[in-house]
Amino acid sequence: MIGRLNHVAIAVPDAAAASMLYRDALGVTVSAPIALPEHGVHVVFVELPNTRIELIEPLGENSPIAKFLGQHPQGALHHLCFEVGDIAAARDQLQRAGTRVLGEGEPKIGAHGKPVVFLNPKDCAGILIELEQA
Repeated sequence: MIGRLNHVAIAVPDAAAASMLYRDALGVTVSAPIALPEHGVHVVFVELPNTRIELIEPLGENSPIAKFLGQHPQGALHHLCFEVGDIAAARDQLQRAGTRVLGEGEPKIGAHGKPVVFLNPKDCAGILIELEQA
Protein backbone atom coordinates (compact mmCIF):
# COMPACT_ATOMS: atom_id res chain seq x y z
CA MET A 1 0.00 0.00 0.00
CA ILE A 2 2.67 2.53 1.00
CA GLY A 3 4.96 3.71 -1.75
CA ARG A 4 8.08 5.82 -1.60
CA LEU A 5 8.96 8.38 1.03
CA ASN A 6 7.78 11.68 -0.43
CA HIS A 7 9.25 14.00 2.20
CA VAL A 8 10.36 14.49 5.78
CA ALA A 9 8.77 17.57 7.34
CA ILE A 10 10.65 19.68 9.85
CA ALA A 11 8.84 22.41 11.79
CA VAL A 12 11.03 25.51 12.01
CA PRO A 13 10.53 28.92 13.60
CA ASP A 14 12.11 30.68 10.59
CA ALA A 15 11.94 28.98 7.18
CA ALA A 16 14.15 31.63 5.54
CA ALA A 17 16.98 30.99 8.03
CA ALA A 18 16.58 27.22 7.72
CA SER A 19 16.57 27.53 3.92
CA MET A 20 19.91 29.34 4.02
CA LEU A 21 21.46 26.39 5.86
CA TYR A 22 20.36 23.92 3.20
CA ARG A 23 21.04 26.19 0.21
CA ASP A 24 24.25 27.95 1.27
CA ALA A 25 25.97 25.53 3.64
CA LEU A 26 24.80 22.21 2.18
CA GLY A 27 24.51 23.30 -1.47
CA VAL A 28 21.08 21.91 -2.34
CA THR A 29 18.18 23.43 -4.26
CA VAL A 30 15.55 25.13 -2.12
CA SER A 31 12.14 26.27 -3.38
CA ALA A 32 10.58 29.65 -2.85
CA PRO A 33 8.25 29.81 0.18
CA ILE A 34 4.67 28.73 -0.45
CA ALA A 35 1.80 29.97 1.74
CA LEU A 36 -0.83 27.36 2.54
CA PRO A 37 -3.45 29.26 4.56
CA GLU A 38 -5.83 26.27 4.60
CA HIS A 39 -3.15 24.36 6.56
CA GLY A 40 -1.88 27.37 8.52
CA VAL A 41 1.71 27.10 7.27
CA HIS A 42 4.40 28.41 4.96
CA VAL A 43 6.40 25.61 3.33
CA VAL A 44 9.76 25.47 1.63
CA PHE A 45 10.97 22.35 -0.16
CA VAL A 46 14.58 21.20 -0.04
CA GLU A 47 15.20 19.00 -3.07
CA LEU A 48 17.40 15.95 -2.53
CA PRO A 49 18.30 13.21 -5.01
CA ASN A 50 16.08 10.61 -3.32
CA THR A 51 13.39 12.66 -1.51
CA ARG A 52 12.55 16.12 -0.21
CA ILE A 53 12.68 17.91 3.11
CA GLU A 54 9.68 20.12 3.80
CA LEU A 55 10.44 23.06 6.09
CA ILE A 56 7.20 24.19 7.69
CA GLU A 57 6.76 27.50 9.46
CA PRO A 58 3.61 28.78 11.19
CA LEU A 59 1.35 31.06 9.20
CA GLY A 60 -0.28 33.05 11.98
CA GLU A 61 -0.74 32.50 15.68
CA ASN A 62 -3.49 29.89 15.22
CA SER A 63 -1.30 27.62 13.12
CA PRO A 64 -1.04 24.06 14.46
CA ILE A 65 2.70 24.40 13.88
CA ALA A 66 2.86 27.35 16.31
CA LYS A 67 1.69 25.07 19.13
CA PHE A 68 4.19 22.39 18.07
CA LEU A 69 7.02 24.94 18.06
CA GLY A 70 5.93 26.04 21.53
CA GLN A 71 7.05 22.59 22.66
CA HIS A 72 10.08 22.52 20.31
CA PRO A 73 11.21 26.18 19.99
CA GLN A 74 14.30 25.45 17.89
CA GLY A 75 12.39 23.17 15.52
CA ALA A 76 11.94 19.42 15.25
CA LEU A 77 10.86 16.57 13.03
CA HIS A 78 7.13 17.06 12.45
CA HIS A 79 6.00 14.25 10.14
CA LEU A 80 6.87 11.71 7.46
CA CYS A 81 4.97 11.68 4.18
CA PHE A 82 4.50 8.48 2.18
CA GLU A 83 2.94 8.13 -1.25
CA VAL A 84 -0.05 5.88 -1.86
CA GLY A 85 -1.71 4.95 -5.13
CA ASP A 86 -5.29 5.49 -3.93
CA ILE A 87 -5.70 7.71 -0.89
CA ALA A 88 -9.32 6.73 -0.20
CA ALA A 89 -8.52 3.01 -0.35
CA ALA A 90 -5.44 3.48 1.87
CA ARG A 91 -7.46 5.51 4.40
CA ASP A 92 -10.23 2.90 4.47
CA GLN A 93 -7.78 0.01 4.91
CA LEU A 94 -6.00 1.80 7.76
CA GLN A 95 -9.27 2.68 9.49
CA ARG A 96 -10.42 -0.95 9.27
CA ALA A 97 -7.11 -1.88 10.95
CA GLY A 98 -7.81 0.59 13.78
CA THR A 99 -5.61 3.49 12.69
CA ARG A 100 -7.28 6.85 13.28
CA VAL A 101 -7.25 9.50 10.55
CA LEU A 102 -7.01 13.05 11.86
CA GLY A 103 -9.61 15.72 11.16
CA GLU A 104 -12.79 14.68 9.42
CA GLY A 105 -11.03 11.80 7.68
CA GLU A 106 -11.56 13.32 4.26
CA PRO A 107 -8.51 14.10 2.13
CA LYS A 108 -7.46 17.73 1.77
CA ILE A 109 -5.27 19.18 -0.95
CA GLY A 110 -1.67 19.35 0.25
CA ALA A 111 1.36 21.43 -0.70
CA HIS A 112 1.95 19.46 -3.91
CA GLY A 113 -1.63 19.95 -5.10
CA LYS A 114 -2.55 16.33 -4.34
CA PRO A 115 -4.96 14.81 -1.80
CA VAL A 116 -3.48 14.09 1.64
CA VAL A 117 -4.57 12.69 5.00
CA PHE A 118 -2.76 12.58 8.33
CA LEU A 119 -2.70 9.59 10.67
CA ASN A 120 -2.87 9.86 14.44
CA PRO A 121 0.67 9.56 15.85
CA LYS A 122 -0.69 7.54 18.79
CA ASP A 123 -1.47 4.79 16.27
CA CYS A 124 1.85 5.14 14.37
CA ALA A 125 4.62 4.57 16.92
CA GLY A 126 4.53 8.21 17.99
CA ILE A 127 5.13 9.66 14.51
CA LEU A 128 2.66 11.85 12.62
CA ILE A 129 2.30 10.29 9.19
CA GLU A 130 0.96 12.01 6.10
CA LEU A 131 -0.27 9.98 3.15
CA GLU A 132 -0.25 11.67 -0.26
CA GLN A 133 -1.87 10.30 -3.36
CA ALA A 134 0.87 9.68 -5.93
